[in-house]
Amino acid sequence: MKRAAACLLVLVFSPLAFAAESPPVIRSVKSGAWSSPQTWEGGKVPAAGARVHVLAGHAVTYDVAEEGVVRAINIAGTLSFARDKDTLLNVGLIKIEMNDAFSEEGFDCDHFSETIDPAKPRATLDVGSPNDPIPAKHKAVIRLHFVEGHNPQSCPAIVCCGGRMDFHGAPLAHTWVKLGATVKKGAAEVVCSEAITGWQVGDRIIVTPTDADQHTEGLTEERVVTAIDGQTLRFEQPLANAHAGEGEFRGEVANLSRNVVVESAAPDGQRGHTMYHRGSAGAISYAEFRHLGKKDTLGRYSLHFHLCGNTMRGSYVIGASIWDSHNRWLTIHGTNYLVARDNVGFKSVGHGYFLEDGTEVFNILDHNLAVAARHGKRLPKQVLPFDQNEGAGFWWACSLNSFTNNVAADCDRYGFRYEATPTSALKLNFKVLQPDGSEKEVDIRTLPFVRFDGNEVHSSFGLYGVNLGEGVRGVGPDAQHPFVMRNTKIWSVHYGLRPQVPSLLVENIHINSHYGVYHPNFVNHVYRNVTIRGAGTEPFNRGHDDNSEQHGVLTVDGLTFDNCRSGGMPLIQISDDNATGLAESHFRNVKTVNWTDSRRQKSIVNLGGGPRPQPKTEKGVPVYLHDWYGPGRAAMVVSTRSPEYKSNPADFHEDAPLTGDESRVREVPSTDFPTLLDPVDDLPPITVITHTLKQGGKLLVRGSVTDNGDVQQVVVNGQSAQLTAQTGEWQIELAAETKALSAHSTDAAGNVEKLAHKVQIQ
Repeated sequence: MKRAAACLLVLVFSPLAFAAESPPVIRSVKSGAWSSPQTWEGGKVPAAGARVHVLAGHAVTYDVAEEGVVRAINIAGTLSFARDKDTLLNVGLIKIEMNDAFSEEGFDCDHFSETIDPAKPRATLDVGSPNDPIPAKHKAVIRLHFVEGHNPQSCPAIVCCGGRMDFHGAPLAHTWVKLGATVKKGAAEVVCSEAITGWQVGDRIIVTPTDADQHTEGLTEERVVTAIDGQTLRFEQPLANAHAGEGEFRGEVANLSRNVVVESAAPDGQRGHTMYHRGSAGAISYAEFRHLGKKDTLGRYSLHFHLCGNTMRGSYVIGASIWDSHNRWLTIHGTNYLVARDNVGFKSVGHGYFLEDGTEVFNILDHNLAVAARHGKRLPKQVLPFDQNEGAGFWWACSLNSFTNNVAADCDRYGFRYEATPTSALKLNFKVLQPDGSEKEVDIRTLPFVRFDGNEVHSSFGLYGVNLGEGVRGVGPDAQHPFVMRNTKIWSVHYGLRPQVPSLLVENIHINSHYGVYHPNFVNHVYRNVTIRGAGTEPFNRGHDDNSEQHGVLTVDGLTFDNCRSGGMPLIQISDDNATGLAESHFRNVKTVNWTDSRRQKSIVNLGGGPRPQPKTEKGVPVYLHDWYGPGRAAMVVSTRSPEYKSNPADFHEDAPLTGDESRVREVPSTDFPTLLDPVDDLPPITVITHTLKQGGKLLVRGSVTDNGDVQQVVVNGQSAQLTAQTGEWQIELAAETKALSAHSTDAAGNVEKLAHKVQIQ
């Protein structure tokens, strides 16, 4: 009986069984409209339950809005959605693949080929194109249904196997903006900071929270727009919470609605997923992906670039809305050179913008909004076992990518999370693409950012704003290639910044949270222009928190504590143990503003609370405040538990509020402020061609570029392009008859990009 039951299961789920129980395939016989009987074999338009095959060489225009569910569509030719009417396709599976045979496999490709001839037509799904999007007055919707007989692990789905898959809706000037004025509880309108061209009455918006102290979900509020007056949006249901919209710390307003939509028909049942395979083409702009993602299932994400390597360089996801996902928003898996810009992610189970397995490099994530990424389960058979899928707005294991101007709000555990933890079974030496196009096996922990600049985290009720490298075990880039974080804001979170990587340069960071710099690994850490505001506990933590252990040297130049009520804790904590004998902390230009502490004697430098084991090392960790007593006169502060103090207590004295009950100071001649890092820029820029358009007798070419420094020049076919931002977008006009493009860039340090982006114009 057991053997018979097992055989029965095989029969139920085998592809042969699916085919035996399925209707015959309806094939196209020529190009034409979907609604025309002449387009189809047998002279009959496909109806509910049909299996449809658009054959190679045929271009079919989908021009209907049908409620019946098509079982599956295979596209070997072209299926384009009409631009002159509303369309609706209810379907179980769409597969874009140059294949003569019909397939109902919703994940793997049937006839994958590494070699794609760009001169030959591709199998194409065209729901709007980059140069001809679905017009704003019309809507194109694909609704994914689970169909009996399909594999529930992989269907419903839209899968691109070496073909072209495009989703392009009506462009919006902004998909999300900052609030322009504070919103009171009970208000039925919000004012945006900028004009919101393209937003419409009936659009669904979200307003992000600006206070995480309530420690509750639902602080991000959804509303439907009932009126638009300039920069003001109105809606019927009043807001349940206040939202800060003035000054430096403000919430966001984001639009979730687009006129191109991919959705699951049964959000509470079998959800759908979408994916690009290696060798595919196409891009996404201003499209909406809602109620997608298979919960707790590896590889079935709302939007998935699956092991594409360099084959999809030039593809992008711009202006998309990805919301109510049961399995992440955008997964970049084994894929390089993808541009993700101006996207809105809202409500995900697990991480939101997710670089999956640690081999992804040279991707550009710019100006994306991540809201309400929630804790999920660790996925079965995932490549990186250390990832607990705890709900980070942005998560990665390889840092050699560009993260700029992104915001994470109301996320469960982390806003930004870099995690790379080796295990006994997993070493982190992976083959990674090099700037010259070769591949080299490297420890991915040693790779710094291409760029991390202008990012922001706020209003998260979980753990960390930015958790940088917890678990890397002291391995990181060298002093010539440090991690560099610039212009970062972290506010209304529990723990602000957890910097556990060695060789770190932080410039211009503003932290407004319960804890400021927390649980650090001070090894060649350099901080410049730091403001810590409103910290109620441990504004500047000791090394490794309760371990109270410091391994290296720290320098901080420009540190302002503003309105810190530290609850008896010092502003700067002293580490007890000097693990290497070389650890020191150096501060310069330290200021306090509106500093109060009513619970005990306040102090700038002192020991912290928590477990208090006796120091184990022969040396303590001195804290130097350069020029504290005047030019050339430094203060050296030590703990009263340190060997330095115990051997010569008479050399030290109290000096409140610099010292506290467990610290003492002595004046020393100022030594040179240490130089810990010697950054060398030997990384060339990263250039991507994203758009080409023939107009007015010219070929307009646009793209993106990023670099760890300043981009000096973008060169396309030997001509200089116009940079619209220093490390952002560029464009150039070439002769209309141009047939091939080659784009590369040079940075201010003289690095020339060797792996140019080359594109054939068809």
